[in-house]
Amino acid sequence: MDSAQGVYICTGCGIGEAIDVEKLEKVASSEHSAKVVRTDGFLCGPEAADRIRRDIESEGLDRIVVCACSMRACTEQFDFGKGTMVERVNVREHVAWTQEPRNEDTDMLAQDYLRMGIVKSQKSEPLSPYESGQEMSRTILVVGGGMTGMTAALAAARAGYKVVLVEKEARLGGEAATLLKQLPSKPPWTDLEDPGVTLLASRLESSENVTIKLGAEILKIKGGPCLFDLSLRTASGEETIRIGAIVLAVGHRPYDPGKLAHLGYGQSKNVVVSADLERMALDGRIVRPSDGKPARSVVFVQCAGSRDAGHLPYCSAVCCLTSLRQASYVRSLDPGATATILYRDMRTLGLYEHYYKKAQDDDGVFLTRCEVKAVTPGEGGTVTVEADDTLLGEPILLEADLVVLANGIVPRTREAEVLKLEYRLGPDCPEAKYGFPDSEFICFPYETRRTGIYAAGTVRQPMEPSAARDDAIGAALKAIQCVEITSQGAAVHPRALDISVPDFFMQRCTQCKRCTEECPFGALDEDAKGTPLTNPTRCRRCGICMGACPERIVSFKNYSVDMVANMIKACEVPPEEDEKPRVLGLICENDAYPAFDLAGASRLRLSPFIRFIPVRCLGSVNIVWISQALDKGFDGIVLFGCKYGDDYQCHFIKGSEICSTRMKNVGEKLQQMALESERVQLHELAVNEHAKLKQITDEFMETIVKVGPNPFKGF
Repeated sequence: MDSAQGVYICTGCGIGEAIDVEKLEKVASSEHSAKVVRTDGFLCGPEAADRIRRDIESEGLDRIVVCACSMRACTEQFDFGKGTMVERVNVREHVAWTQEPRNEDTDMLAQDYLRMGIVKSQKSEPLSPYESGQEMSRTILVVGGGMTGMTAALAAARAGYKVVLVEKEARLGGEAATLLKQLPSKPPWTDLEDPGVTLLASRLESSENVTIKLGAEILKIKGGPCLFDLSLRTASGEETIRIGAIVLAVGHRPYDPGKLAHLGYGQSKNVVVSADLERMALDGRIVRPSDGKPARSVVFVQCAGSRDAGHLPYCSAVCCLTSLRQASYVRSLDPGATATILYRDMRTLGLYEHYYKKAQDDDGVFLTRCEVKAVTPGEGGTVTVEADDTLLGEPILLEADLVVLANGIVPRTREAEVLKLEYRLGPDCPEAKYGFPDSEFICFPYETRRTGIYAAGTVRQPMEPSAARDDAIGAALKAIQCVEITSQGAAVHPRALDISVPDFFMQRCTQCKRCTEECPFGALDEDAKGTPLTNPTRCRRCGICMGACPERIVSFKNYSVDMVANMIKACEVPPEEDEKPRVLGLICENDAYPAFDLAGASRLRLSPFIRFIPVRCLGSVNIVWISQALDKGFDGIVLFGCKYGDDYQCHFIKGSEICSTRMKNVGEKLQQMALESERVQLHELAVNEHAKLKQITDEFMETIVKVGPNPFKGF
């Protein structure tokens, strides 16, 4: 059956007052021969939606172009079922609300947007969910049997999912099993509690949905979400289990105290670390290791290795609370003993503040903010601590029986391979700057760069126990979301429920390996010759592989190099004498596009000479689009993508960064074409920076006017 397209134009929300709608109708009917063209003053209303449905049935429409508001608005109203492809053309936020009403340039902008939308709709093909042809598992694997891992496993089990919990030790509990007491978890938040390991473990053991593997070694994990194959060795032998998603909860290890000699460790037996004091408390006596005598005065030194550029640059989050908890051991085991805590900043987040205040009220606990300068052996087995007291402005000198260094924490994944993934890009989750799993940590905190693997607790980032418990539940829910969405043949975050998958035209593949090397998620493996091997359930549908391929063999049915190229060609470029420059804007759909929507909602007046095309990620931008736009006669190209780096990250982790690297090659192309490098610019933009758009676009248009028209215009 031949394709039939319907174009529906809304005149509400100020669109009809700002744009000549009759000209839009002519673009749809005369230029592109749409089978049905209609206008409506309230296109998102139920009557208009019903009329579109009647047209779909009576006219056999399979493609609908909605020329109205942002694609981010009214998504449910313009969903007409799986058999009907819908393309959105934003003439409200990006035209009517940002341009001068009833102006020639405004009309030309709206018409070009409609042309691009119609062409995109015509180039799109119907989508169908990915089917692997294999058994797809919904079982959740939890790696790590500490409090975080047990909490995650129990949360998933209570939600009705089968869980396999793997712990390398012979018992559950992790670090919590080595504690005398744990921090309060309920009102009044002032009293220490039993660790609760035994109770939580018994709940897991009694759950029909949980299989516990103790003393287990992961041999390898291959595949992707819903198709992971876990190879495991236990005391009873080796086995392989099909897994749906993975929660990584292996926790942390203490920072190596051997690197803390500047704080006296190794210089005196009476300088210990937090774990040493915990063992003493479990034995019921806090003593000086040098002679076994009771430690009547104990000094805790905070940030031992943390917040130090030479050691751990970050705050380890739990150290302050650990020292407060252990100071209470000192006082409860020997009411005549004293505890002094020397801190840079006391960090007791949330309701733990109540526990901190209780410690302040104890006359035997002294807390002061200072910088510790030296920890040296004293006379008779004592230890001397020198510090600059930043509260009093005077140096202080303390003699103690015992000094406890609150050493920071390091993710346990830094010790050795944990997951042993069979991925081209490595056996574990890629690490960020400080060794924690790399992720888009603002919008998707549990995600790692391995689709279907979610980190929780202190392996993800430093955090206190209550946060780790919440983290465990969050990661379990993300794992559940992953198996449910993947089993439907769709993608997970950030393009959740997207059923498009990349298609590779392998006959033209040159085995250059760019797609396999640049994919941030390890969605592509390769054979011995370098030919990419796809793993569709790992794919996030970002299109970075499409942007990487110089042969343009990668495409999606609803997003391709050819599609965007034809959208660029669909724009009308006036001759030079009209003095109407044309600029192509490629904007990331994750932050830049909503930022432009906000600019429209704020009624910022933007240049009418820029035509914006949303892209899945700047990493999906193929350089050929830049070349084709310049060949078409566009005077400049501006790209807007997510910020990347330590404080903010691209939604697809590396997309913006990869694009900025590729743009260096654009400079060479411009030189070959004898064009100025200023004609192409890339900008990072957070969603809340919409106010910057006017300045950026105005300055870019000034640059284009300065360098002059594209000499290829008209050819």
